[in-house]
Amino acid sequence: MKNLLSTNAGRLRIIGFLEGTSLLILLFIAMPMKYIFEMPFLTKPVGTIHGALFLLFVFNTISVGVEQNWKFKDTTWKVLLACVIPFGTFYIDSKILSKIQNH
Repeated sequence: MKNLLSTNAGRLRIIGFLEGTSLLILLFIAMPMKYIFEMPFLTKPVGTIHGALFLLFVFNTISVGVEQNWKFKDTTWKVLLACVIPFGTFYIDSKILSKIQNH
């Protein structure tokens, strides 16, 4: 874990995990509780946390993309798209982010 925190790419992987987890909690726990069970108390805090993690993921993706010299049309757009698809950040971590050579 300490190794991940020491690089931009490692921090992006951690943020991706947290962002992906928050999206799943929002979609599969908070939203059903609000609309099916009429218990909306989780949507605001989970939505706020997810929004902050989403923005961190986007900004860090751009930072890592510049650092790693990613071409937008080849890599960066895939990583950015992953944060709006459920389970996307986990997939992109295994296919792209885990293979980054840290400088």
